[in-house]
Amino acid sequence: QVQLVESGGGLVQPGGSLRLSCAASGSLFSSWIMGWYRQAPGQQREWVATITSGGTTGYADSVKGRFTISRDNAKNTVYLQMNSLKPEDTAVYYCNADRAGRNYWGQGTQVTVSS
Repeated sequence: QVQLVESGGGLVQPGGSLRLSCAASGSLFSSWIMGWYRQAPGQQREWVATITSGGTTGYADSVKGRFTISRDNAKNTVYLQMNSLKPEDTAVYYCNADRAGRNYWGQGTQVTVSS
């Protein structure tokens, strides 16, 4: 069974930073493809970033150069470092795990960027 628990969300001013964490339970975490998605009010959930088992990363154009995804396989944790935050980054952020083709989701953590 896979469980994903996000943390690190909150209220931050424009231009500020936050680091989200996603702690995972389950075996062979190092082989999973991990990702972050977000959903703003009234919007569809959108992809933000992905990191493969080999450490290859990919980013949505809207966050490229500002967000960094990383993983610590010893801690079964994936991170999303978010810098230069903008009001349009406000959303619920979800952690996603692709484990041998099967997808799992966390419960989400709220990020609000506002002055």
